[in-house]
Amino acid sequence: MNITIISVGKLKEKYLKLGIDEYSKRLTRYCKLSIAEVPDEKAPENLSDAEIETIKRKEGESVLRYIKEGMYVIALDIKGKMLSSEKLASHLENLGITGNSNIAFVIGGSLGLSKEVLKRSDYKLSFSPMTFPHQLMKLILLEQIYRAFRIIKNEPYHK
Repeated sequence: MNITIISVGKLKEKYLKLGIDEYSKRLTRYCKLSIAEVPDEKAPENLSDAEIETIKRKEGESVLRYIKEGMYVIALDIKGKMLSSEKLASHLENLGITGNSNIAFVIGGSLGLSKEVLKRSDYKLSFSPMTFPHQLMKLILLEQIYRAFRIIKNEPYHK
């Protein structure tokens, strides 16, 4: 299985990089992982709705360049469906069984994802109704993908 993580914004925090590197290394046993970071647009406070949409559209255009034909796209969206770790594992396993072995997870910037990216997505996934920093979300996502593969393979992992 090929997993691509496409995220808006450059990761700066060393502690997050260390965690991401650790889970990326662990995942090499289960899948081919690639991570793409697209630049985030400057988003000052007190933006108008039109300015917010313009920023999200620009970021979305960059994200869409990484989505290849035939990829199954899972957008992380606060309005998406919430799954348990077991259900996420089952979803990934079913994708592989049905021939969807190129999966892209998309993490938006601080303002969220553009309408175009959400429209292109095949599935919208929410981790919580809470808002998380998009850089931290990348680490959480990688941990959950790793956990999903451990569940699929019936390998032990902390519950």
